[in-house]
Amino acid sequence: MTVPGYGGSSLPDLPGSLLAALGLPEPNALALAPAARVCLFLVDGLGAELLRAHAGAAPFLSGLPGPVLTAGFPATTVTSLCSLGTGLPPGEHGMLGPTLAVPGTGHLFNCLRWTLPDGAYMDPERWQPAATVYERAAAAGVTCSYVAPGGFADTGLTRAVYRGVRHLAAETPAERVARALEALREPRAHVTVYYGDLDTAGHLHGWGGEEWLCELAAVDEMARRLAEGLPPGSALYVTADHGMVNAGEKIDADTVPELAEGVALVGGEARARHVYARPGAAARVLDAWRGVLDGRAWVVSRQEAVESGWFGPRVLDAWLPRIGDVVAVPYGDVAIVASSTRPVEAGLTGYHGSLTAAEQYVPLLEMSTR
Repeated sequence: MTVPGYGGSSLPDLPGSLLAALGLPEPNALALAPAARVCLFLVDGLGAELLRAHAGAAPFLSGLPGPVLTAGFPATTVTSLCSLGTGLPPGEHGMLGPTLAVPGTGHLFNCLRWTLPDGAYMDPERWQPAATVYERAAAAGVTCSYVAPGGFADTGLTRAVYRGVRHLAAETPAERVARALEALREPRAHVTVYYGDLDTAGHLHGWGGEEWLCELAAVDEMARRLAEGLPPGSALYVTADHGMVNAGEKIDADTVPELAEGVALVGGEARARHVYARPGAAARVLDAWRGVLDGRAWVVSRQEAVESGWFGPRVLDAWLPRIGDVVAVPYGDVAIVASSTRPVEAGLTGYHGSLTAAEQYVPLLEMSTR
């Protein structure tokens, strides 16, 4: 088990360090050197162990120095994006997985697609009320830009984690590089460039396959071009939100009777399940899930997950009901799917979310023109 190293070697520690490098009075846990401009190239799914295993497909990235960070729990996009957007561990920002129960409603909320049953609306600032690092940077005179596909503009997730940035729409890799370098011409700039196709290839075809390697090569070329175009006094950092594993065994929670008994909702994702029990059934559900998943997953109660520091040093009281009564976290190559309620997810090849090194470890690679 790789428990995130909150407080010194995790993704939530990176935003404050970037602001400190820009001259703001923020904690610099990662000891980043001063720079007038910083560019964060965020590659969805670029786990450190995955990159190390295929260094030859990404020669530029593999030649850059930098430490390895832990993503946070769960090791998933919405959680990591919010950690990067707020500088807070998951237990404090509350984005504790891609699908979470909305307390008191009996419904699951998809934090990635920002959807509720029957088209109900969730206010991003209510679901994630913490101030963002971009708001703090903008107040200090730093121009903050987010370079990503135009379809991301003004979505619920973007509004929850990127408040305070100007969204620069760019579709192709070349367009994203060009727009990022343009944004870096500002006297003081914080630019985030997002690329998600590597993660998509891993989910659909598995990491390490031909499609994934093609995307890794594209990422490497983007990083090289960003580095070559950096203006003086700039620093480029390349990181990721999580790694990935390919599933060799799938356990279907919709077809195993023991995993349904006493369960009201199954949230989270295939490598980090939040299991919400019916009233009075939490202990029975915990025993049942432990029995079925013995030797294939860490299965703990909400209290045990919190006390073990999985979500950070503390979890705010308001966010505790978002955590499942039972938290089931597979290891090895096991995925817990739900074929009836989540057929698309059940058909994937690559998954993430767990506390394994392959999912937790992400690179922090650096290139600068200081």
